[in-house]
Amino acid sequence: MYKRATEQDCLTLLQLCNSLSKLSQLHSFFLKLGFQSNPLILTKFTTISSHLNVIDYASSLIFSPESEPHCYDSFLFNTVIKAYAETNSFKRTAICYYREMLFYGVGPNNYTYPFVLKACAGIADLDLGKTVHGCENGIDMAEMLFDEMSKCDSVPWSAMIGGYVRWGVPNEAVKLFRKMQIARVRPDEITMVMVLSACADLGALELGRWVESYIHQEKVEKSTELWNALIDMFAKCGDVDKALRLFRNMCASKRSIVSWTSVITGMGTHGRGLEAVTFFEEMKKAAGLVPDDVTFIGLLSACSHSGLVDKGKQYFDAMVNEFGITPRIEHYGCMVDLFSRVGLVKEAVEFVSKMPIDPNPVIWRTLIAASRANGELNLGERIAKELMSNQPVHESTYILLSNLYAKTMAWEKKSTIRRAMGKKGIRKVPGSAMIELAGVIYEFVAGDRTHKEHQKIYQMVDEMERRLKSGGYGATTSYVLLDIDDADKEGAPES
Repeated sequence: MYKRATEQDCLTLLQLCNSLSKLSQLHSFFLKLGFQSNPLILTKFTTISSHLNVIDYASSLIFSPESEPHCYDSFLFNTVIKAYAETNSFKRTAICYYREMLFYGVGPNNYTYPFVLKACAGIADLDLGKTVHGCENGIDMAEMLFDEMSKCDSVPWSAMIGGYVRWGVPNEAVKLFRKMQIARVRPDEITMVMVLSACADLGALELGRWVESYIHQEKVEKSTELWNALIDMFAKCGDVDKALRLFRNMCASKRSIVSWTSVITGMGTHGRGLEAVTFFEEMKKAAGLVPDDVTFIGLLSACSHSGLVDKGKQYFDAMVNEFGITPRIEHYGCMVDLFSRVGLVKEAVEFVSKMPIDPNPVIWRTLIAASRANGELNLGERIAKELMSNQPVHESTYILLSNLYAKTMAWEKKSTIRRAMGKKGIRKVPGSAMIELAGVIYEFVAGDRTHKEHQKIYQMVDEMERRLKSGGYGATTSYVLLDIDDADKEGAPES
């Protein structure tokens, strides 16, 4: 309660601020209260600075080397970009902050583009304006404009690569980076952060290792953000030890909360929950560092993946009571997942019933899956039916309920659900997997035979299965919830 009241007091004081000297005093006051990384206060601070025509003062403080990028959001960047775009002399600075926005992985929105386009017009940069306009209107438009424009430096390349990453097509980002190399355009630090983000999204470890070598070879400056991108990539791609080595080799003064959080999250994702907890405790002792809400998502997820129920409860309470962080839906989701993974379904349901915010569909589906796995079939059925009434076209809920009926061998009910899906035009999205080979990412979809060498691929799968059986492996058929014989289940996907 104290922290929330103090935050409101700060906002009120900012609203009354009418001079640079008062603004400077308020800044010192915020530092003492520990609000230097509060996005709401930073944004208000920037807005007031703009009104007082001292935007340089605000931006130099907010985006200083000592600041924490985790507090940056689109509203904050939009405020700074708008302020510079509306000046007569500093429109190019607005473009610089747009690039910073992409660099820090903050997604532009509909409010960003008008200000950036205004700045592009002010500096008469038609090519950049075309790229920005393309990013605003989607992939097809951006690609068309990118193909038409001059690409002699890294700016349009970085913008397009970053666009692919934000649009969820990291494979295209990697392909474009390769074209950038062929065009002999030297990438800068921003480009490499984008490419590493693409590697992380793809789980392309070998490609990420090559990118690291390329950074050394091209002597790309290693800022804190680039260090963090490398750590995050290795952690997400499974080489957590490499991520930790990079972290240890990083200058202690450059380590940010993002650096620590990336390692904690990577350890947790790969089942090293106890190490993640130890690392978090080490982080708490580091000077000037305070865990934020993203750190706790990684930490609680680590507890969940490793079944550390007591630790998870302890840290959830500490997040609220010790650090004054209001839990978001992601934190509640981590706790529900934690209880569900260890079979504490009733405790998970009780936890959800006491949440001060409405559970999202992901939480409800987690409970349904846990109910199925732990024999709480009536509970799972009740939740699924209630969820279907609110989200009648989401396929995963139907699949979960269908599997719930299959586990109890209620084949008629399962068939009814399948028929309902057919009438509503709902189809199960087939599972897929990606494999990296010689720097190329291949995607395989369940049941797909469109690959030109699909016959050889399936022959290899059959050969692998034969060798596994000869080594004593027996297929687990209990998760194939179809009304067929076990022999047929071995070749069937989970329903």
